[in-house]
Amino acid sequence: MARSIMVQGTMSNSGKSLLVTALCRIFHQDGYRVAPFKSQNMALNSYVTWDGGEMGRAQVAQAEACGREPDVRMNPILLKPTSDVGSQVIVDGKVVGQYAARDYFAKKKDFIPNIRAAYDSLAAECDIMVIEGAGSPAEINLKADDIVNMGFAKMVDAPVLLVGDIDPGGVFAQLYGTVALLEPEEQQRVKGLIINKFRGDKTILDPGIDMIEDKMGIPVVGTVPYLSVDIDDEDSMSGFLLQKRHHKLLDVAIIKLPHISNFTDFTPLERHSVVGVRFVEKPAELGKPDAVILPGTKSTLADLQWLRQSGLASAIQQYANNQGLVLGVCGGFQMLGRTIADPDGVEGQADCGEGLGLLPLDTVFESKKTRTQVKDTLQKGLFAGCYVEGYEIHMGKTCDETGTSVTEYGCDNVYGTYIHGLFDTGAVVNRLAEGMGARRGMHLPLEYVEATQEYKQRQYDQLADLVRANLDMERIYEIIGIKR
Repeated sequence: MARSIMVQGTMSNSGKSLLVTALCRIFHQDGYRVAPFKSQNMALNSYVTWDGGEMGRAQVAQAEACGREPDVRMNPILLKPTSDVGSQVIVDGKVVGQYAARDYFAKKKDFIPNIRAAYDSLAAECDIMVIEGAGSPAEINLKADDIVNMGFAKMVDAPVLLVGDIDPGGVFAQLYGTVALLEPEEQQRVKGLIINKFRGDKTILDPGIDMIEDKMGIPVVGTVPYLSVDIDDEDSMSGFLLQKRHHKLLDVAIIKLPHISNFTDFTPLERHSVVGVRFVEKPAELGKPDAVILPGTKSTLADLQWLRQSGLASAIQQYANNQGLVLGVCGGFQMLGRTIADPDGVEGQADCGEGLGLLPLDTVFESKKTRTQVKDTLQKGLFAGCYVEGYEIHMGKTCDETGTSVTEYGCDNVYGTYIHGLFDTGAVVNRLAEGMGARRGMHLPLEYVEATQEYKQRQYDQLADLVRANLDMERIYEIIGIKR
């Protein structure tokens, strides 16, 4: 069975996912067989594996950093929020139902055998398992039924590294207070502290580090600087979603839907030298972009209603009627059609509504979820002839005027598709840039946009180099129980 190390945080967004990704890459570089693991993840950004399973994108990035194919065993439970108090629950890559928060908490211990089976199966194939916690282990109202922090660490006897985020301030209180709220046996499990997202001269921290080590009896195994690497972020607190202005020649406005999902689809756009991306929540923010994108969403009908209430629906319709380029992906694709029907209440309650009417399409939600990888050449509209590699993940079927089910549709200046990862090969990025430039009367020189997988591998190496330089890796190997 593999050795293990678990990374927990003092709070959400402390940098756990990125540090797990870095450790995965470091161990992989050092010649070990490695796999990531997170027993329960809550995220709207998900991925479809080669065999049709669904998992969180953070574990996908971590798997790639390990040099492994993403595998649902790395994330046996995925919660996809559909409201403030409910989520779609996915176990072992498959949907098991829609649960209110209270109902899920009452049932989640039933999934422990699934979690343990997934972990043991992966661990049997590896030398090191790098485990990620969720939120904070000091959520005392949740500890009794914990399956993702100290509860899981105990289950697999994993030593813990505790990460504090210095960026908002109070990192020493974060670390001390978190450990103080743990049970004595849990405190014994914390073998190292990490101060994350530091800016400035690290020697200024030395007195505080000496004091916190003295008070807690736990070593600080590293102070990691604020990292400027481009790694996919599945969190709703992602800085990518906060971009309100573009700083390049061509302007792509992405509608920031309340239940936006898979926003990482659009990060490749920014690798083009003249394409800038920003997120829009109000009609006044829309301006006169070169293209508008409606992204995926976990709640298509609810977000369509929000579009109407906010005034963005009519603004997008007017933009399209004036021949502006509009692109819809997955839920955004569904919104571009004439009607959306949910007769069985797949999204929560039976409902139906009018779409934006920009494409002659109709969508009906079905209880069966489509989950499949795609390698194909697009056939429609501006992107005809572009090769793509991605995946479909959606509830429902969209049909054209003849009643034929479609996964993409384009006419004039409007295009929609169910394919996530649309921009990953670089071909669609280039075609979109060319199309936007042509509308401005510009002839853009052909540009090579590096394929996403090639780009990611360079980013994982850069991340590993930066983190390795700022962590005491020999101490971490000792904590794991591996002699170097």
